[in-house]
Amino acid sequence: MSQLPIDLKGSSFTLPVLHLHHTDPFTIQKALKEKVSRAPHFLNNAAVIVNVSILTKEVNWHQIQQAILSTGLFIVGISGCQDEQLKNIIIRSGLPVLNSIQVHTSAKENVTPTWSFAKTRIILSPVRSGQQVYAENADLVVINSVSEGAEVLADGNIHVYGVMRGRALAGASGDDSCQIFCTSLFAELLSISGHYWIMEQIPNDSIGCASRLYLQDGILTIQKLN
Repeated sequence: MSQLPIDLKGSSFTLPVLHLHHTDPFTIQKALKEKVSRAPHFLNNAAVIVNVSILTKEVNWHQIQQAILSTGLFIVGISGCQDEQLKNIIIRSGLPVLNSIQVHTSAKENVTPTWSFAKTRIILSPVRSGQQVYAENADLVVINSVSEGAEVLADGNIHVYGVMRGRALAGASGDDSCQIFCTSLFAELLSISGHYWIMEQIPNDSIGCASRLYLQDGILTIQKLN
């Protein structure tokens, strides 16, 4: 047993990022309510990061914050804040402003992010409801089924050789080239590098089929494999 009353440890979580493209609280609230109603299992009482890169100090942050909270979402942090006065207003509202990593390049230099996954995490047992399996800097292979309410995440590709009923999130670190493969598709949610489909968006003719999901020109695309 630890001698200390608490332990502070690092961990990894995948959170949706809400990008605001409008400054009117009512418009934001209306759009969010529609989004939540389409994916209640995924978004009801969900924790989110709010990206405020387009906002300035002239907006009414308190009203925007209340508009978001009224839809049942929980704001756990703010990203993309460019305005120092707005940043102070947000901090005074009790929310942390997260620092983002900036990459500086010269005009003559083109830098393309690269990912190299030299290992694969293999799961032989079923992934049951409420469980989360994460393959950090690796591909994930599940040689069994993923139950409804379970979540599988990987910084690389995801392969499910069984019935896929839960949530699968590939490219969690931002790699757009990652893909999802499964032998029997009934997923609640599929996501690649933050681009996601809920069950209602999966084409009907792919439900229950062996499938491959990938990004093509930034758009989720599905291919039946049988």
